[in-house]
Amino acid sequence: MIAIDNILVSDQVVEEQFVCDLTKCKGGCCEDGDAGAPLEVQELNQLLNFIEDIKPYMTPEGVKEIERQGKYVYDKEFGWVTPTVNGKICAYGYRDKQGIVKCSIEQAYNDEKISWKKPISCHLFPIRIKKSSDKKTEYVNYEPREDICAAACKLGKKLKVPTYLFLKEAIIRKYGEEFYKTLEATAQHLEENKLVTKRGKK
Repeated sequence: MIAIDNILVSDQVVEEQFVCDLTKCKGGCCEDGDAGAPLEVQELNQLLNFIEDIKPYMTPEGVKEIERQGKYVYDKEFGWVTPTVNGKICAYGYRDKQGIVKCSIEQAYNDEKISWKKPISCHLFPIRIKKSSDKKTEYVNYEPREDICAAACKLGKKLKVPTYLFLKEAIIRKYGEEFYKTLEATAQHLEENKLVTKRGKK
């Protein structure tokens, strides 16, 4: 574990390599799960504030579900999450011409209709954040889906891109520039130590 203030980052975040390969997974993490995308409390207001700008990018089925279930729903295990269509694809998801699931929230952001990119839980995937029971400590874990993310793990290794680097924008968005610089410096230090150890064994 890498400790930065009250945040504990799994070693796998800096050791494992990962790059999303949407041509292979087709955005499967947006439709294959036990619930919709987890939402932070402040993100509930983001949905409420921006929903009319997001709707034009949604599918008719997605719009129908948010009108039926609400713009967000509460799950006993995951807390506040996005609704899903028939328990599968996120209500805010849609398929492009290549059959890849895209996010209507992110598309509205890309088109400069809204100032919120998408839920931070989606932006950070395959990192998942959990809090201690007293809410004082956050655990930043590397949790790719074994089936869906196999191609991403393979591509990450091919390109030699560690997970923390692939998720640089998302990590900075969540924790800030200084946190990322500390994480990056720690990762580089650990890598240098590994190289020294390898040389010593030769």
